Amino acid sequence: MKPLFVICCMAVVGCGGHKEEEPVKPKAIVAVKTAIAETGAVQATLKAPATIFPREQANITPRMTGVIRELKVRKGDNVASGALLAVLENRDLVSQREEAQAMLADAQATLEKTSRGTIPADVERARGALAIATASMNQAKKIYDRRKALFDQGAIPERELLISETELSTARTNSEVAKKSLDLLEQQSRGQDIKIAEARVEQARSRLATMGAQLQYAELHAPFNGTITEQLQYAGDLGQSSSPIFTIADLAVVTARAQVPEGEAARVGKGQACAFRTGEGEGTEVSGRISVVNRAVDVQRRTVEVWCEIVNPPQSLRAGSFGSVTINTARAQNALMVPVAALMLEEGTNKGHVMVIDEKSIAHKRDVQVGETVGSNRIVTSGLKAGETVITEGGYELPDNTEVTTGAKKDPTKESSKEAVKGSTKE
Repeated sequence: MKPLFVICCMAVVGCGGHKEEEPVKPKAIVAVKTAIAETGAVQATLKAPATIFPREQANITPRMTGVIRELKVRKGDNVASGALLAVLENRDLVSQREEAQAMLADAQATLEKTSRGTIPADVERARGALAIATASMNQAKKIYDRRKALFDQGAIPERELLISETELSTARTNSEVAKKSLDLLEQQSRGQDIKIAEARVEQARSRLATMGAQLQYAELHAPFNGTITEQLQYAGDLGQSSSPIFTIADLAVVTARAQVPEGEAARVGKGQACAFRTGEGEGTEVSGRISVVNRAVDVQRRTVEVWCEIVNPPQSLRAGSFGSVTINTARAQNALMVPVAALMLEEGTNKGHVMVIDEKSIAHKRDVQVGETVGSNRIVTSGLKAGETVITEGGYELPDNTEVTTGAKKDPTKESSKEAVKGSTKE
């Protein structure tokens, strides 16, 4: 019985003599990365996607239908303004032009002949009619004179004298009418004939000009200096006004046409410096100037089109290249900047917040307003002071008044577990 009593006492002492305390749960500390808000002179920029377009571009299309007889250039060739690019079949037009030249020569000869006073056929006929009428009148006068003498001698009756008198009067009237007709033709017809001859010369000259224009339509010329960027038809194809043969582009000056968000467009103006870079930023940067800021907004995308004009671009910069345009919008001397990663902005606005760390390593939410983006930083216009520390990583949805650390710290939970293990080992 004695051993049992001792065991029971030991059990009672062990159970009631010592009570372990529960470990205190440590407060969570969040590890973050930070940056200091700094001031300095910066060049504010604006970046937008853009596509390269030539200064001028034209589809070379025939103005008449005809078989393409010859192509003078090929895709990729550089051409000067006015250079011959292609010739359509034109032998029928050449024949018609020669015919028009002959007609003009004939009309000019007729005009020259008329102007020198050559009497037209109508005047010749009138003059012949006058001569006949005059001869008839003279004949009637002689007959009348003979019969008058015979009548005075009583050799013929009065009736025959009256007939001769009537015939003389008729012949005299016919002669006067013929003379007046000749006078009218000589005074009026010559002037009209000259006008008619002049009109025929002009008609022949117009036809010749028309045939010359038709021949010009059979030849296609470059409208400006440029490069053949497309060749859509070949010799032997039927050229038509609805089907271009070439596309020519002037790449001596190109424009990078960018789509700037409507809310940012007020910062862009003509003459500002800009630069275009192809692809995702790995290409060569080419500098230019803003030449166009559209006055209209794209209602679908809510953007404003801006042109960055680039003079003498490198050969590697081709029409249709896609990339981005960076525009130098303004320069600030004492701008307050923080990394873009520190900002949590409301979509479509310049408002948002940052997480600021105080001297006790406590994070506080701070509302801010921002301006332009400068590289990987952004200008803060209000809500923050120079020298303050902001969280750049680990601050997303971080509760206000959270304790943070900027370096690696031991996990308090793991440290507590290690101490408990050590205490059990000692016992």
